This record gives sequence, structure tokens and C-alpha cells, in this order.
Amino acid sequence: MILSGRGVTAVLGPTNTGKTHYAIERMVAHGSGVIGLPLRLLAREVYTRLVEKVGANNVALITGEEKISPPRAKYSVCTVEAMPRETNAAFVAIDEVQLAGDLERGHIFTDRILNLRGKEETLLLGAGTMRPILEKLLPGIVTVERPRLSQLFYAGSKKITRLPQRTAIVAFSADEVYAIAELVRRQRGGAAVVLGALSPRTRNAQVGLYQNGDVEYLVATDAIGMGLNLDVDHVAFAQDRKFDGYQFRNLNPAEMGQIAGRAGRHLRDGTFGVTGRVDPLDDELVERIESHEFDPVKVLQWRTKNFDFSSIRNLQASLDAAPTVQGLSRALPAIDQQALEYLGRYPEIIDVTTTAERVERLWEACALPDYRRIAPAQHADLISTLYFDLVKRGTVNENFMAEQVRRADRTDGEIDTLSARIAQIRTWTYVSNRPGWLADPTHWQEKTREIEDRLSDALHERLTKRFVDRRTSVLMRRLRENAMLEAEISVNGDVFVEGHHVGQLAGFRFTPVSGTEGPDAKAVQAAAQKALALEYEARAARLHASGNGDLAMSSDGLVRWLGEPVARLAAGDNIMKPRVILLADEQLSGNARDHALARIERFVNHQIATVLKPLDDISRAEDLQGLAKGLAFQLVENLGILFRRDVADEVKTLDQDARASMRRYGIRFGAYHVFLPALLKPAPAELVTLLWALKNDGLGKPGYGDLIPVLAAGRTSVVTDPGFERMFYKLAGFRFLGKRAVRIDILERLADLIRPLLQWKPGQQPRPEGAYDGRRFTTTTAMLSILGATLDDMEEILKGLGYRADQVSAEEAATFLAAQSGGAAKAGATEAAPAEEAASDDADASDASEQEASAEAATETPAVKAEEPKSEEATAQEAKPEEATAENAEPKPVLLWRPGGRNDNQRSDNRRPGNRNAGNRGEGERREGGEGRPGNRQNANRDGNRDGDRKREGGRPDNKARGNNNRGDRGERKDRPERNDRGGKPQGQQRFEAKPPRKEKPMDPDSPFAKLAALKEQLKK
Repeated sequence: MILSGRGVTAVLGPTNTGKTHYAIERMVAHGSGVIGLPLRLLAREVYTRLVEKVGANNVALITGEEKISPPRAKYSVCTVEAMPRETNAAFVAIDEVQLAGDLERGHIFTDRILNLRGKEETLLLGAGTMRPILEKLLPGIVTVERPRLSQLFYAGSKKITRLPQRTAIVAFSADEVYAIAELVRRQRGGAAVVLGALSPRTRNAQVGLYQNGDVEYLVATDAIGMGLNLDVDHVAFAQDRKFDGYQFRNLNPAEMGQIAGRAGRHLRDGTFGVTGRVDPLDDELVERIESHEFDPVKVLQWRTKNFDFSSIRNLQASLDAAPTVQGLSRALPAIDQQALEYLGRYPEIIDVTTTAERVERLWEACALPDYRRIAPAQHADLISTLYFDLVKRGTVNENFMAEQVRRADRTDGEIDTLSARIAQIRTWTYVSNRPGWLADPTHWQEKTREIEDRLSDALHERLTKRFVDRRTSVLMRRLRENAMLEAEISVNGDVFVEGHHVGQLAGFRFTPVSGTEGPDAKAVQAAAQKALALEYEARAARLHASGNGDLAMSSDGLVRWLGEPVARLAAGDNIMKPRVILLADEQLSGNARDHALARIERFVNHQIATVLKPLDDISRAEDLQGLAKGLAFQLVENLGILFRRDVADEVKTLDQDARASMRRYGIRFGAYHVFLPALLKPAPAELVTLLWALKNDGLGKPGYGDLIPVLAAGRTSVVTDPGFERMFYKLAGFRFLGKRAVRIDILERLADLIRPLLQWKPGQQPRPEGAYDGRRFTTTTAMLSILGATLDDMEEILKGLGYRADQVSAEEAATFLAAQSGGAAKAGATEAAPAEEAASDDADASDASEQEASAEAATETPAVKAEEPKSEEATAQEAKPEEATAENAEPKPVLLWRPGGRNDNQRSDNRRPGNRNAGNRGEGERREGGEGRPGNRQNANRDGNRDGDRKREGGRPDNKARGNNNRGDRGERKDRPERNDRGGKPQGQQRFEAKPPRKEKPMDPDSPFAKLAALKEQLKK
């Protein structure tokens, strides 16, 4: 091999020396020329510049996937792979000749360097590291070194979010590039993306985004190091390792210098550095990059151009030939050679490849690039399909090609999907541009080009949508131009700067959208604030003139104007007068701020005075004096509800006139509470809950606001939640009674029902339903109805109110009631049956249904627990005692309720009803008879929240007498006869009452009851 460098000029130097520009100028100086470039993207750029100089009719663009060939074109712009092996052009230039040392593509550059010459001039453009090897291989070559037009400096390590504008961030994998671009979009507005896997059209569009200033950052692979002319001020390495097609390895200094050299343009200096997880560069490497001193290229990759097509085996042998010139090295098997090795083992390929022409056609098919980056065996299968078509048909089967093209012709999907389709269509674009492969190549060239362009545009759109924030990018461009930003506010409060949404105005507060945290955020917000300053004043004026209907106070303590929060409430000195804190930016100031605050305060005071008018009237009452005024003050402080036991002394001291004056203000003196019924409604309850929560820091406490919907739903009682703050029950108008809470006014109605039952005297007719002996009572249907509760619930409620229950058997209760009314035992069952029906949620049933329910209750099995007594069910046993006896069923006991007293805490919890032997002190003794005695009661548990009754086997209460405590169950009155143990007949001086009779208090002659009694006496006379 005899090589010569005569007529060849090597223009060498680092990046930004103007080498490519010089080659273009030299080519147009000749009548014809060919220039080879390493990338389609760079070829496109040079083609565009040549078209501007000599016109589109004089320039051809030839790449593996694209061919623009005007009939009279003088100049050809090609990728190095697409350059002709021989040419008659006067000028030939090869750019980036240092790639001749690349393991994957180097042999192609070496072949063009050694063999392709222009008739008049040949230029080799590349790095200074190529000078020794070129002078060695091409004797007589002229070498020209060009200095860099600007300087390059090391800027150290910086976080990605702190990188300066006009930065190119370099990584070597698609995943890393996408991750960095996503981070830059969130923090700095967006980034353009350049990868080798993108189609040239997509890469051009992405580079255009950066060059036009739509984005300030470019995230790319080392593709930008191959001569792309970009306005880059800083290059940051986010990775320093790459996969070179064979292995992962660190970048060598020359490669880092080639990429870093993209920083700085023409006479503008540039900087480089590292970012992300890359360690800072050592001083020696920095110095070499800054001074452009790198190790020279010692060996070029070479592969023979003299192919032996006599057979597949001979072709493979020729490809394995070693170079005979020092400085050249046989290249590793490239994709085409790997495909040939696979196909050479296929028997069907060997059978048809019998001539030199077919071997050459097979080698031509093996040149198909692997755009899809699939396994060599799969790529070989596709080549085999194409080769068989070429051999058997003469051309590629267009039906097969049409099906493959159709599958790729879809623009839906995300970035990875579109990238895969572009790789697929690029394969068929290459096929359509191969001479002699298709019957109608022009049609398929247009078809595949159209699809590739459409897919490329869709991919560019997806990349831009994912990695570019258009709003931020436009604002940044305007800021670079030092233009005055225009801002406006929509009727919905959206704030726009230069037509882009930058934030939301709610009330008097501006909230910027995410993505404006970068260095230009202050300028954007300053432009927005100029428009907001006037808007704040206008809004304050509108608020000052607005009516109460435009304002609202919500349960979260916020005051809203037209739905937008403008103030929040805070605790004040007076619980009825909370402080108002204006929610406004600093731009709302002066008189406008004062007027807005004053208007909100007037609304809050008016709202409290209106919704809580009864409390407001009491607080302002001037006709209340003395104790009445003090009691009214306490009522206001407690937001309308007082427990009567807490103010019992004050209430007793009030005379009738004072009570009457307080009643005129809507105050009700109930048995359990002193309260304002007008406040037991959802709106007042919600407001008093808010006022209390503000005063006691209760907005975040559990249960806040959860009871107002219960009150609004009309519930009279509700199961309590142990996690809720108890005060919320009271504020919502409920009395907390252990497991259940009951509305206060309903409790007073319950007291009204219980009062006549306890005031009734035995012997009076008619006997009220539920009355028993004048000291005790049973639950009734009316009680259950107003409470909306079951019998079990009723037991909890009565215990919570301080009542205690005695148990007597159903037979004993029936006998006693029959003796009182003089009627049969059936009367007792008739009275108790409605309560049974209420427990079954059927209070409106007919009399027949009540009797049927009574019968069912009478035959109930003894498995029913004694801890869950139902007095009406037990009373209902009186209806059919014979059936119960016949079936050996234990009737349920009847609960007799009485007001609790101090002696209840000293009584035994587990005495058996009917055991009245005062001297029976042994706790283990039991009495087998006497269940029918109504005078002995089972005491309730002293804490009122647990049932202290114990069960015997079969459901009978244990009969345990504890000392002389039973004596409290007997009285000394002789005027009331008592039944014996079984027959209900008088039995001497024994009493059936649970405690001694109360002494009758003398009636106050000034009370209205005394006057009413006197009036009744006069009417009788």
C-alpha cells in the first residue's frame, strides 16, 4: 500500500477555531465539491449554510436516510458513511478526522482519509492530536494549526439547580438525560434535549428551542461535541463514563476536551465543570483541557476495501485481512460484519448465495444500520428477509414493507414509544434510499420521509411538553431583552404576565404558581405586583361598600368575601367579641387596609348579634338586677347553657319577679338546666362552638364541628364518641350522659314526663302510665319516643341523670299494680306492652300487635341476660303467667326507677329482690322463695354507668343480703299496708318503699302554685 499526502491539507486545532467555516468557504471557491461530516445533524446545518450561499439547486444532501439531489447540483453535503468512494469533484473535505480512531466507526473515516481525494484540493479537519499520525501515514501533507478564538476556563463543581444560564449538561444515557431535563424543568423552567437516538428533525427542533432562547439549558449526550455550533457559555459533565459499543469506560482527556470545547462561541470565553455525582476534576486534567494538550492519536482503525466476493467464506477472510502499513489497526467487527457472520451460518443463505453477484448483494444488505439497537441475531433475521426478496424477486417485497411501515405510522404514545417507532421507520427510510432495492423507490422515499417527519414532530412535542415550561421560558426571554413585562388580572383572580399564568389572587393574597422560584422569580413577581397594587385598592373599596350577603363566617374561623378568605378570627378578651385578623399582602396598606378591616369587623359583630340574639339581648339587659343579672352574666359566659346543679343556690334565691323578668328574655328554668331554647338550633350552635373553640384553642380538637350535622338532622340523642372533646356536646345542645348524649330540651321534656309519675300517690285514679308506687316509675313509650332510644339506651340515660333502678319480678309488679288499681294482672301487662313495642321499633303498632308482643316476651327463654333488663317486657309477663310457668321460662325482672340519693353509695349492689330479712347478714345465704315481694329492690351500681346486678344460673338474680343495709328498704309507716310474700295482702307494719318517706315541705304562699291551689279550692266551693 503506497499512500501519499500530496495535495492534502490538514487544518487542525481545538474546538471554536472556525475549521468548518473555513472548509465551507474553500468549497464554494471551487466549481464542485464534496464534504463529509460525522453526524446527520451537522450535515443538515452545513447544507443549510451552503444553500444560503449558492442556492438550493446547487447543493445536494446525501445521508443514509435522506437524499436531496437536484439535477445540476455542484456541491454535495454527506455523512462520512454516505460519501462516494471515488469522485470527480474539485474539492473534498472530511470533518472530525480524529474519529478515525473510534472503535465503532473509525475504519470508515480511515478509508476516506486514505483514499478519497479532490481533483484540486483536499482538506482534513480535526483535532491537533491527529497531526503525528497524518504526517506519518500521508507523506507530503500540509498541516495548518488554528488557535482557539476564545479561552476555556474550569468553573469547578455546581449543583444542577445552580448552573448558570446557557449551559449544556452532558450525560451518556437516555434515562440520565431525561431525569436531568425533568429536574431542570421543575427548577429553571425547562431544557432542550439532544440524543443520538433522536431523528435529525427532532434534534434540530430541540436545538432550535435552545438557540432561539425558549429555554436556557441543553441536556445532551456527547453528540454535541461533534461540531455543532451552539451558543453555549458553560458545559457541565453530569457523567464521566460512557458505553463505547463494547464496554463502559471513563472518558479520556481528549474526549472531555472535545465536549468541553463547545463552551464559548467565536470570541466569547467559555467555562466547563462538573455537576451531579461527578467528582471534581483533578488539576492536571483541568490544565490539559484548558491548554488543549492531549495525547496524540497513535493508531487509526482500518478495514480493507478490497473485498473478495467469490464466496461468503472468502468475503469473511478478506474482512479479516490485517493492514500492511504501520499506524493502522484492523478494526473490530462492525455491525455489518457481525451480521455477515450470523448469515454465513444459515444453510438457506449459503444455498442461494452461489455467485459473486449475490455475495456482493448480501454484503450490501448487511450494511443496513441497526437503528433499533436490537440483538445482532434479530438484526440478521431482518437482513435475511430483505436479502431473499432481493435474490428471488429482484426487489424488496413491497407488501411486507407496507405492513412494517403501517405499524410505525402512529403518533400516539409517550417519548420511548415514539423513539422506537422512529427507529423502525428510519430502517425503512434507509431501505427506500438504497439504489435498486425497490420497484418504486420515489414513492417509498416520500412515504417514509413523511412518516418520519410526523413522528419526529410528535416526539419533539412530547419532549417539549415534558421538559419545557413554556410560561417560564417566555418570561425569561422577555427579561433577557430588558422589556417591560405586561401584567393583567382576570375576573377569576388569575394573574397573567405576558399572557402566561403566574399566580392566583384570592381575596387580598397573591399565590404564585410553582416554577417561579428561579433567579428571575423576583422580576416576574415585581411585574405582577404592579398590577396587584391597583387591584388591591379597588377590591378594598368594593369590600367596604358590599352588603352582609357578600360576606360569610365559616366554621374554620375564616371570614370570606364572595367565597374568598379575607380575614380570620382569633380569641379576644370577650368570648362574644373575637378579634379580626386581616389576610392581606403588604401591598394593601393605608386607608384601604383600614376600611377593609373595619367593614369585616362590622360584619362579624352583626353576625354574632343576629345569630346569638338571645345572648346579645341578655348581655345588654338593663332591667335585670342583682342575682338575676349575675345569673344572666354566667349564662352569657357559658354560651347559653348552665347545669342547674351548678347554680342551684342562685336559682332558689330568685323571687318570682326576677324569674319572670328572665323568662321574658327566653330563659328557661328546667329540671336539669337553665338554658336558652332558641340557641338549640344548628346556626347558633355552630357559632357558639366556633366562639368557644377560638377562646380555648379548640379548632383542632377531635369532634370539632362533627355534632352540628347531628343537630341539624333532628336527632334527639346520639351515641357518644369517647375521643371527642366533651364540651362540644354541650355547645351543640346535648347533655353528655356516658354512652349517649341527649338534647337538652328533650331531657327537660323527659323530666316533665317523669315528674307526674313520682308525684302520683297510690290510690289516686287514674294512675298515669309508668307510675308505680309514688316513689318509683317504669319507662314508657312516650319516653322512648321523644328520646329516639331503645330500652338499653334509656337505662344508660336514666343512670346518667342520677336515677337508680330496683328490680322486681314481673309477677310481683303485676300483683302490686293490680292491688293499686283494683284490677286484674292483665292491666299491668297492658301498661307495659307499649314500651315493649317501642324497644322493637314499632311504637305505632295496634293493640293486637301489642298483645302479641307481650305474649312473645312472656315465653322468652331464660338465656336473656339480667344485665339487659327491659321493664316493659317484664311487666308484659303478667299477660300470660300460666304459659310462662308451663314452659318453665324465667320472666324478666322489672326495673323501677327512683331518684338516687346518698344512701345508694352504701348499699349492696347484689341483693336479691324479695329478701327482706333484716337479720340475714350472711352474704352466701340465698332464699329460694319470695321473688314476688315488690318491697325489696335491687340497688343500681353506685357509679350509674355499670349494671351491678349479678346473674344466677338460668338468668335469676343472685340473692345476697349484706348486713343491716336491708333495713333501709323498710319503713315504719303504719298507714300504708303491705302485701305478704306471695298473696299481696296487708302484712302488719312492713313497708315496700325503698327509703323513708320524704317530709312534706310547707308551700310558699307567694308561689304561683299556692295561688293556683287556692283558686282550685274556691272553684270547688
